[in-house]
Amino acid sequence: MPTNLSQCSNLEILNLIDNQLVGKIPDDLGSLPKLQALGLAGNNLTGSIPRSVGNLSQLHMLSVSEKGLQGEIPETLSKFRGLEFVQLAFSQLTGEIPPAIFNISGIFSFSAGDNQLRGSIPPYIGDTLPHLTYLNFGNNLFTGVIPPSLSNASGLEYIYFNNNSFHGRPPANLGRLKALERMLLGFNQLRDDFSFITSLTNCSRLQIIGVDFNFLEGPLPDSIGNLSNSVIVISMSSNPMFETIPPGIGNLFNLSFLGLANNSLSGHVPSSIGALHNLHVLELSANMLTGEIPSSIGNLTLLNHLHLLFNNFYGEIPQSLGNCRQLIELELSNNNLSGSIPEEVLSLSTISIIFSLAHNQLSGSLPSQVGSLANLVELDLSYNKLTGPIPSSISKCLLLERLSLAINSFHGEIPPALGTLRGLRELDLSHNDFSGEIPRFLVQLTDLNYLNLSLNKLEGEVPKQGVFLNASAVSVFENSNLCGGIAELNLPSCKSNTSKPFSTKKVIVITTVAAILSGFILCLCLFIIWYRRKKSKENLSATELPFEHRFSRVSYEELFRSTDGFSENNVIGKGRYGTVYKGTTQEGGWVAVKVLNLGHRGASKSFVSECRTLGAIRHRNLVKISNVCSSVDHCGNDFKALLYEYMANGSLENWIHQGNEEDVRHEHEQGQPGRLGLMQRLDIAIDIASAIKYLHEACSPKIVHGDLKPSNVLLDNEMMGRVGDFGLAKISSAATTEAMDIDNRSSSVAMRGSIGYVPPEYGMGDMVSTQGDVYSYGILLLEMFTGRRPTEEAFKDHLNLHTFVKVALPHRAAEIVDSAIFNGEDERDTERMRNCIASVLTVGVACSMEWPRDRMGVAEVLKELHKIRARYGAK
Repeated sequence: MPTNLSQCSNLEILNLIDNQLVGKIPDDLGSLPKLQALGLAGNNLTGSIPRSVGNLSQLHMLSVSEKGLQGEIPETLSKFRGLEFVQLAFSQLTGEIPPAIFNISGIFSFSAGDNQLRGSIPPYIGDTLPHLTYLNFGNNLFTGVIPPSLSNASGLEYIYFNNNSFHGRPPANLGRLKALERMLLGFNQLRDDFSFITSLTNCSRLQIIGVDFNFLEGPLPDSIGNLSNSVIVISMSSNPMFETIPPGIGNLFNLSFLGLANNSLSGHVPSSIGALHNLHVLELSANMLTGEIPSSIGNLTLLNHLHLLFNNFYGEIPQSLGNCRQLIELELSNNNLSGSIPEEVLSLSTISIIFSLAHNQLSGSLPSQVGSLANLVELDLSYNKLTGPIPSSISKCLLLERLSLAINSFHGEIPPALGTLRGLRELDLSHNDFSGEIPRFLVQLTDLNYLNLSLNKLEGEVPKQGVFLNASAVSVFENSNLCGGIAELNLPSCKSNTSKPFSTKKVIVITTVAAILSGFILCLCLFIIWYRRKKSKENLSATELPFEHRFSRVSYEELFRSTDGFSENNVIGKGRYGTVYKGTTQEGGWVAVKVLNLGHRGASKSFVSECRTLGAIRHRNLVKISNVCSSVDHCGNDFKALLYEYMANGSLENWIHQGNEEDVRHEHEQGQPGRLGLMQRLDIAIDIASAIKYLHEACSPKIVHGDLKPSNVLLDNEMMGRVGDFGLAKISSAATTEAMDIDNRSSSVAMRGSIGYVPPEYGMGDMVSTQGDVYSYGILLLEMFTGRRPTEEAFKDHLNLHTFVKVALPHRAAEIVDSAIFNGEDERDTERMRNCIASVLTVGVACSMEWPRDRMGVAEVLKELHKIRARYGAK
């Protein structure tokens, strides 16, 4: 940071926020006697706040939030008699806040959260700081009681005292704060009961109440139903709360989050809970609730997370849960539920995090609808009374990482369908009635690090490859007819002369089939060689065959007819490597045909890359490739094309910018695309993040897209986001990063990707990485919500889209967003929208940090976006 500040003695405003400054705050900062506003937050400053700042007697605004700052808050700050705005948060400040600061009566915003400050808050704070509107002391080491005098600061809107060691009772007079919107007192040592709730019913603007992880006890008062309808979050988990949930809770029809977990609540869940039509999260786990799960929960059609585990619920799982078509997490484990698993619930394809019915009394077979859970990561049905075979439809659950069917009565052989679940990390089939041999496909599940097959009726030889090489990861005990395996499993050796005739027959059959297949492959290869010589113009590269053979290729003639001779009227998009046409299928549907411009350098490599990538992966948020064409046109020239699912709603680019970009043109059957609202954009952002998470974490090896931008995101009939154009994709492994364009002669990737979306490190010669995709996604996210392209003329020198947004956060976020977001939205709901927008843009900024190590991981991105959707999705 510059140290020649003494030459600027007449300076009144010094705003250096988010300027990537390093070093210490200079001591001669105090030589600016006329300074009224000082902004140093968002840099990389270290050291302590110099005492010389006490000379800035005219200062009104002080913002020095820096994670590298240490030391104590200098007492000289108390000289700022005109101080109004104090921001010292997110640092490593220690010691106590100088008491004199609490006497500066003009302060309206005081933020010292996320430090290591200690001491107590003066009992007179509400009397000496009567103009307070924002007070944040959260995430520190404060002790003492919360002063009742806070109620005298009548304009107070935000109280953040969470994560400290405050004790005593919550002030009973907070209802006098008519402007109060958010009160976070969680993770403290507060005691007494919940009577303060009655006082809060006078706060007509109240939105958030957080008192979780305290020692508040007693019943939840009936007055909770009299809280303002503006309340959207009630978080009271982990308190010794007891008795029943008041039926009046159903009056809070705007409630989005209800957390009452880990208490001692008993009795039935009131059916009135079904009136909370805007609820996204319902957390009632770890209580003593009993009775049947009320069918009225099926009215909560916006519900994302339902946690009822560790209670005493009995009866059947209500079929009405099938109406909750936005569920992403369902936890009903550790209850006394009985009956069969409703097909309606298994058909909820949105469930992606966890589906757990473990530790109940469920019976019957596992319905084939389990295949609807195509996005699910964890399925736990253990400790029930389920029977029958594992349905083959489970093969559709391609994202499964953890599967537990332990302690049931499943029977039959372990099905080949499990072999398609390449991302499985944990598989527990123990204590069932499975028979037959251990299938060899388990060896090929390379991510598998826990396998329990014990207490079944399996027989034959245990493999010595894959997960079976790790005795600590495999359990096969109490299968009396197993043999072989590694020595650590302590199994008897297998005797070849005791092999069963049936096993011999199986070997003969397999050998015969293998011989037939080998002959067929040989004939096919000879045919290909003959065909290549006859059609020399096609010049099919031998490197293409391993991935092109996944598709049933179509001819040039078919595509010519399908697109009306590649008519200009059927052009729906143009990119760097070719033109996309709208074509018809023999069934009367539509298909998108991407014709490669083979005269463009890299087009052929792009064709290879897309074939390899899209031919090997499947995800609901990825564009699917259905066919390829590698032939010659009517003039004998090489011709290559890719056929994709047709996306009726075109590209995200067109929806954000209304098709203003010259090289992007798309015809919409209903005219120009409409405007995307706030929640539509958030849903699409989640779709894109889900696809990237799949590529980075579920694919083995990992896949780096390499060119994320709005024009490469398409929208299907239901406005679901689909990531496409894998022409620059790369496969990443532990040892190398293999370029999928087959050209590994250059290690530089400086020119790869699209300008504005390419991460800075690529320009310095770094190889592509998953963190590069995260950067591109961050820029894409910022573009989606601001409507500003990263390549705009305004973004030059040191200003870019990232810094443009970062400077505006959090308070001016609504000023920089795309005005179209507010179309059709309720103007009375601006506060919810403003907070939602600020939260999303914060994620975008965290993804697009300059240094890869500072960027948010894609899994955390997806988690944060789901939280934002759950918190602000309700109007």
